Amino acid sequence: MIREKLIAKINQIFVEQFELEPAELTPEKRIFEDFALDSLDIVDLVTGLQRQFGISLRDNKDVLAIRTLQDVYDLCEKLVAENPDIKAKLSD
Repeated sequence: MIREKLIAKINQIFVEQFELEPAELTPEKRIFEDFALDSLDIVDLVTGLQRQFGISLRDNKDVLAIRTLQDVYDLCEKLVAENPDIKAKLSD
């Protein structure tokens, strides 16, 4: 249940910030190639994720490895799992 809520919130960021259609948001989609995002868009994405979940990605080297939407899901899931407060909010 938490994963589904997490994915829905991440997808909402992509829809709102990058004007993508929800149907386009499948895990295997490549951030740069399929969505045509650039490095400045990634800064916006990171900012949106930090705001949405209250997680810090500032010095997180895993951000550099993001290539697909699945990578975003996995990274956020890992960070949320490490933070009981955020995990509890998603459980509600």
